[in-house]
Amino acid sequence: MLDQLDGALSAFGGFAEPIGWLALVVFLLAVVLDLVGRAYARQVFVVGWVLFAVFWLSLIYPFFVADESFIRGAGAVLAVPLSLLVAKVLSEGRDTLFSLSRAIPLMGLVYAPFVMITPLRERLVLLVTGHTAWAMSLVGYHPPVVTELSEVGVDREIGGKELAFENTFVFFTDGGTITYTIIIACTGLGSMAVIVGLVLAVRAPLGRKLRGLAIAVPVIYVLNIVRNVFIGISFGHQYAHFFPDATMTLFALDNELRVSYIWADRIMAQTASVIAMVVIFWLVVREVPEVMDPVEEVLYLATGEEYDLAAALNVDRAPAEAESQSGD
Repeated sequence: MLDQLDGALSAFGGFAEPIGWLALVVFLLAVVLDLVGRAYARQVFVVGWVLFAVFWLSLIYPFFVADESFIRGAGAVLAVPLSLLVAKVLSEGRDTLFSLSRAIPLMGLVYAPFVMITPLRERLVLLVTGHTAWAMSLVGYHPPVVTELSEVGVDREIGGKELAFENTFVFFTDGGTITYTIIIACTGLGSMAVIVGLVLAVRAPLGRKLRGLAIAVPVIYVLNIVRNVFIGISFGHQYAHFFPDATMTLFALDNELRVSYIWADRIMAQTASVIAMVVIFWLVVREVPEVMDPVEEVLYLATGEEYDLAAALNVDRAPAEAESQSGD
């Protein structure tokens, strides 16, 4: 029975990508319709949000089990009811949710080209790999960077590697050979897409939008390199080998070497990433305070209470009030 349930949940997770693409197409259609008439766009946005909820639902099992990430899994669990709530409230006429609804497909448009266009993906992955290797060398670590383990005399495959240009850092330990591969998820692109989507979705002067992005995108990129260095070195040299028995039991690990990876990436780095995004958001809203509006909408839907982020973050909301010409 449990094996059947596990198989069903795993199979459902396999539909995440096509569901995500379908949701993106529906959201983009709604954005176009919004230029014609809000009444038409509203219902299409509602369908998009329902599909978005199904998308996150399909990711819960992969995030918790395959990725071994409690933070991503919890985020997916929260995203399902929140997406359905947005659909419900938007259908009831809350127009302030249109900015948030526009942000979702814009995030997708930033991320999608790097997934669909292999040469573009390759350039980004190789750029991040090169900067990660350079940063590791600055702190005194020089692991080999390979495309195949045969390059360093090891006769086995690199797990989780899909494309040849996804280069791998190799670490040699007493317990075996440890590999750390840079893939698209290691580039910071997801965080960049979130910020870019939010900034482009709101009504604000182009100059302030560009200033906000000029601050956020480089900061995300640099912090992501720091993250890669931390995870690679901590995992490769087993510096984060904390509570091995409890960690192996909780995450159902079959290799004790994975303990350091779980702590370095899934616990410490992902927690730090959430904190970093809050700080980056604060930097962005100082240039584009309008970005607070869709975030306040999310907080309202999640808690049922109105929030004043301008007061909480000590940011002047005046530019948004003076320059905005939209009912959003």
